[in-house]
Amino acid sequence: MLDAVVVGAGPNGLTAAVELARRGFSVAVFEAKDTVGGGARTAELTLPGFHHDPCSAAHPLGVNSPAFRAMPLHRYGLEWLHAELPMAHPFLDGSAAVLARSVAETAASFGPRDAGAYRRLVQPFLPKWETLVRDFMSLPLSALPRDPVTLARFGLVGLPPSTWLMRRFKDERAQALFAGLVAHVIAPLGGLATGAVGLVFALAAHAAGWPVARGGSQAISDALTAYLKDLGGTVHTDYEVKRLDDLPPARAYVFDTSPTALARIAGFGNHYASYRYGASVFKLDYALDGPVPWTAEEARRAGTVQAGASRAEIGAALDAASRQGRAPDAPFLITVQPSLVDPGRAPEGKHVFWAYGHVPNGWTGDLTDAVERQLERFAPGFRDRVLARATAGPPELAAHNANYVGGDIACGAASGLQLLLRPKLSLFPYGTPHPAVFICSSATPPGPGVHGMSGHNAAKAVWRRLRQEA
Repeated sequence: MLDAVVVGAGPNGLTAAVELARRGFSVAVFEAKDTVGGGARTAELTLPGFHHDPCSAAHPLGVNSPAFRAMPLHRYGLEWLHAELPMAHPFLDGSAAVLARSVAETAASFGPRDAGAYRRLVQPFLPKWETLVRDFMSLPLSALPRDPVTLARFGLVGLPPSTWLMRRFKDERAQALFAGLVAHVIAPLGGLATGAVGLVFALAAHAAGWPVARGGSQAISDALTAYLKDLGGTVHTDYEVKRLDDLPPARAYVFDTSPTALARIAGFGNHYASYRYGASVFKLDYALDGPVPWTAEEARRAGTVQAGASRAEIGAALDAASRQGRAPDAPFLITVQPSLVDPGRAPEGKHVFWAYGHVPNGWTGDLTDAVERQLERFAPGFRDRVLARATAGPPELAAHNANYVGGDIACGAASGLQLLLRPKLSLFPYGTPHPAVFICSSATPPGPGVHGMSGHNAAKAVWRRLRQEA
């Protein structure tokens, strides 16, 4: 009998498997698709030689992940590549605010009226980032925080809505950039703890950047898989699990799936019926014959570029998708330029480009024209660079990854209490009605992103139970 079976070979499932194997437990992973990766895959989606990331592309939480940093993933081919600027937020006048590695450079880009406010916001936390990120990404706490004072201070700043935090800033530049940071979890700007979301992304950039993985996000999944196999674990692809009886006998079962899928497979009935799925995205991958012709010079040097003209425009786009049930007229775009630092992702002189805008859950329309109109506002002539494009709306995203219910790439609405207490109001979110069944997907804390910490935290719960049995 195996010690543990993991269902789903996404970053969290693979991390959970690695953590258990590192502690001497026998582990097998079962994945429905023909490749591992979940939200961290790479494929030729447009033209031969253009290597795109179907979901995640930039990894501020991955490079900062306590779980990943404790593993020798570099030995298995994972290399982080950093653009000169982690992120830029251009404006229609050709200027830009930036999220740089340097706090001073970032603050200066906001202008003299907000530079001091930004420095005062981040400086208390940066010197203690290593312990703060570990404590923050281990919530709900399974052990005493390493630095409870800093964590409490962070909570006082971050738990209110981001709209409160943005009151610190007087001008549009800082407010728009910060609103864009919150939009990375597809949460309305006025939601609980959205201030913490924006602050974490900003601190992550200053601490370790917003890199891409050389060769694409698949490199993260491949490194985790190779490490797991060296530890004695096994991985089985093309293996769809419809019920628990489809799996071999084990002392524990760990699911990197949506709560809905877990309830169906394990026979939990309506246990997760109150779990809410959030807005979706419309994703575009481009093969370009040259770099994106951003008007703002800073955007040409940034790995990630946010495209939203103002805080109000960004907020309206989020509200349209998450509250009003319609596609925004002017979508807020999150874009990534991987080939800026990884030219091997495209043929010589060519580029890959990654972009998405927000749409309602399950939306079946085509946002391509609206996305490209928005890009043309900040990068006139963009359409002339397009060699080919691949589009994926909510139905295609859900088909690509079953955890994206209705196209929700966060595997659950990141709003209200569900941002913090997911998938249920519980201090033991990784447990289920069955004592031998656990959940480790991004439907559990600390939530969405390629960081493996949901898998890490769930694995801790599993190995404690297995040791109690021994």
